[in-house]
This record gives sequence, C-alpha cells and structure tokens, in this order.
Amino acid sequence: MSGWGCPHEVDGKCQKVLNKPCDIGMKGCVLAGRFRFADPAKNRPPKTPSTTPPAPPRPDDDDQQ
Repeated sequence: MSGWGCPHEVDGKCQKVLNKPCDIGMKGCVLAGRFRFADPAKNRPPKTPSTTPPAPPRPDDDDQQ
C-alpha cells in the first residue's frame, strides 16, 4: 500500500481551510469532488438526470402561411 501527503497540510492543519485540522475530503478541501473516499459522507452525491420535460418543437415558418 502506498501513501501520500497533502501539500496544504502543515502540522496536521489545512492551510487552505482556515487552519482547521486536516480531514482529507472535508468541505473546502482541494480534493473534495475530485476523488472517491472510503467515507461516503465525504463523497458528492451522484448527479441525477433532469426531470424537466423537453420543450415542444417550434413550428417552422413554412407552417404559418
């Protein structure tokens, strides 16, 4: 198994999120939304398809004569 370190973490605190304790994937984290995490609470919800119906077709100019 390999590991990595976040360049924004200094002494366990995030330099990007107001010096809060570093919690990989927390709101405001540069990694949030880019990766899937083992903790489902840190993952973005899946995108849902739009439920709006398609617009009706526009009549052609030839049909109005």
